[in-house]
Amino acid sequence: MSKVLIAKELSRHYHVSRGFMKGQATVKALNNVSFGLEAGRTLAVVGESGCGKSTLARQLTMVEQPTSGHLTIDGVDIAAADSATLKKMRPTVQMVFQNPYASLNPRKQIGAVLDEPLLINTSLSKAERDDKVKAIMAKVGLRPEHFHRYPHMFSGGQRQRVAIARAMILNPKIVVADEPVSALDVSIQAQILNLFMDLQDEFKIAYVFISHNLAVVEHVADDVMVMYLGSTVEYGQRDKIYSRPLHPYTQALLSATPAIREEDRRQKIKIQGELPSPLNPPSGCAFHKRCPHAVDRCKQEVPMLRTIDERIVACHRVEEIN
Repeated sequence: MSKVLIAKELSRHYHVSRGFMKGQATVKALNNVSFGLEAGRTLAVVGESGCGKSTLARQLTMVEQPTSGHLTIDGVDIAAADSATLKKMRPTVQMVFQNPYASLNPRKQIGAVLDEPLLINTSLSKAERDDKVKAIMAKVGLRPEHFHRYPHMFSGGQRQRVAIARAMILNPKIVVADEPVSALDVSIQAQILNLFMDLQDEFKIAYVFISHNLAVVEHVADDVMVMYLGSTVEYGQRDKIYSRPLHPYTQALLSATPAIREEDRRQKIKIQGELPSPLNPPSGCAFHKRCPHAVDRCKQEVPMLRTIDERIVACHRVEEIN
């Protein structure tokens, strides 16, 4: 199956001020990230805060232009595209945000919120747009009487259904979901995740699912990309990574995932210290100051991504520690 999304050595750097009389510094928020995504499949991007997940989302949704690298969406290289091409391509990629209340205009009725993407991007008549709005509302489990209600009149789960309907109404090929269930009650999370999966089965949409909840990722993902300080440290099929994580950072993340059954529980791996500042990243492997397996080589040499056990890993000592 052909890929609807291909990122090759995608980077996004920001120039920021260090303060008065201290000049500028470069923050490598995203650094040479490569992956592909097929229609109807889900790529989960995981890692702690500050690892570059949201920066990646801004590149994929064409909010920002990459600093370097290639980003091909539905056969078009977005990184080299002009403004007219970007405008034409934007309906192809839609986004569902973390906070469903903050992402909805509180002064607009839900019908108007869902009508807006059609008004901007299509030439449909008012009656045709209303029909499409009511059809997508039914798909996501909203009733016809919700059409004239305002966001504050809904529960958190219902608001996220509205946000999903807004993302789906233009029939996108890719949806970027940035922590779409983390603001919801646990009982509602399962409903929203099942809704995502049902819509994917019906429309063959490709998802980029950004999350720090590895239990949720295990439920929805086909492939998993683990990021640390703007770079990929492990990337491969979900089952391979969950059954036998190879990178020390992936091992630590998965060991922290709660499990009800005793046989599913992993030995806890404690990571020492804090995530380094992207303004002053450590030399060599970015993870070496927190890694229990680090040696002198890790402090001096940046590990390259290489294929091991049907996934790619960036670690000098991966064969020795597994």
